Amino acid sequence: MNFEVTNMIFALPEMFMLAMACVILLMVAFLGDKGANKVYAASLFTLVVTAIFIYRGMDSGGGLTFDGTYIKDAFSDVLKLAVNVINIAVLVYSSSYLKARGLFKGEYYVLAIFSTLGMMIMISANHFLTLYLGLELMSLCMYAMVAMHRDSKIATEAAIKYFILGAIASGMLLYGMSIIYGVTGSLDLATIASTIQAGGLDNTVLSFGLVFLVIGIGFKLGAVPFHMWLPDVYHGAPTAVTLFIATAPKIAAFAMAIRILVDGLGDVQQYWQGMLIMLSVLSMIIGNVVAIAQTNLKRMLAYSTISHVGFILLGVLSGSQEGYAAAMFYALVYSLMSLGGFGMIILLSRQGFEADTIDDYKGLSQRNPWYALMMLILMFSMAGIPPLVGFYAKLTVIKSIIDINLISVAIIAVLMSVIGAFYYLRIIKVMYFEKSDQNEPLEAPTDMRVMISANALTVLALGLFPGALLAICTSVFS
Repeated sequence: MNFEVTNMIFALPEMFMLAMACVILLMVAFLGDKGANKVYAASLFTLVVTAIFIYRGMDSGGGLTFDGTYIKDAFSDVLKLAVNVINIAVLVYSSSYLKARGLFKGEYYVLAIFSTLGMMIMISANHFLTLYLGLELMSLCMYAMVAMHRDSKIATEAAIKYFILGAIASGMLLYGMSIIYGVTGSLDLATIASTIQAGGLDNTVLSFGLVFLVIGIGFKLGAVPFHMWLPDVYHGAPTAVTLFIATAPKIAAFAMAIRILVDGLGDVQQYWQGMLIMLSVLSMIIGNVVAIAQTNLKRMLAYSTISHVGFILLGVLSGSQEGYAAAMFYALVYSLMSLGGFGMIILLSRQGFEADTIDDYKGLSQRNPWYALMMLILMFSMAGIPPLVGFYAKLTVIKSIIDINLISVAIIAVLMSVIGAFYYLRIIKVMYFEKSDQNEPLEAPTDMRVMISANALTVLALGLFPGALLAICTSVFS
């Protein structure tokens, strides 16, 4: 294999993160649980410095390295920067929750850093093997994170379900990759694209392999009918782990979909577009309808995630640059909104109490008007109410499918948006119009209070000025 040493600087963020992950692993081995604070600080340092490397390298152009298996481009730069920034917030949110439950251990941070490394490898993958390597690195770490609370039966059950279903989905994805390799003779995405463009392939076998690839992508995104794991894992995992799973990995899964379907198999869009239409419509319908019946907030947000994945897939299935940009905009915005939503659950939780039911938010406006306002902003944005950023995210993806004359799908998306607004508005009603059953003051560390405020206000600011982020997403695909 020919390694272009001069181009290895493209992978500097990943190499730095890998080195620091090994250092943090040694810190855990030698310091034990007593060194958890140092491990936490080292993990934050790793993510911050990696984000700086990515940002500083954005103006250096792009290219291939590691014999064409790794690509640096504007798409990967933006998504990797978003992954690191979001995971910085995740670690800040998680620290107080883990401390209150005796889970503040170095293992959480080691797994989080290695999982983030897997996400970054997925985002920059230009080869099926690189993509699969990043996917497994990310997934195996998350399986272990879900099972961290060893004394919790529900967490153990969730971890087993996640692992078994995840292994099946990975097998499906790998089988699809092997079929595509058999047809095209290559695992390199660029070579696969050029081979398909040249023609002369067996389209029946190609579409058969594509089915397995879409199954793997659908599972990692949590799209219907491959969503069975998502509500149980969100509910069963410690909220700090749910927060991690619900945010940055969705960006990585979106990147995987773009790399496979657009970069590698863009010339057979007619085969995968129909599959994505079914996944998208089913996800929007089942996600929104079932969410209405939930009383547990984590399960409600899980079904909400399924519906949001349906909207993200609308942009991908459009097959246009505008649609891809809209889907990327939606994925970034959703991760930011989900970060704040689960962050609020952690903020209101305390030792021996999980604020994970809707009734736990009764009278929040009387207990703490500021936190209630932050939650209102986040829920209104998820519901797609203007002028918040969730509205523009839905508007752009719906416009992208109207442009290709999928009017019936657009109508379904609009109807599901209206239905979905109900369960978000129910939380607002509980916070502002019902009396609280609790009188305990809401206490949280300063860093978490600052972070949750910054999170919600960023959602508000992006709603008032969505053009900048949308322009970045558009430029990536131009």
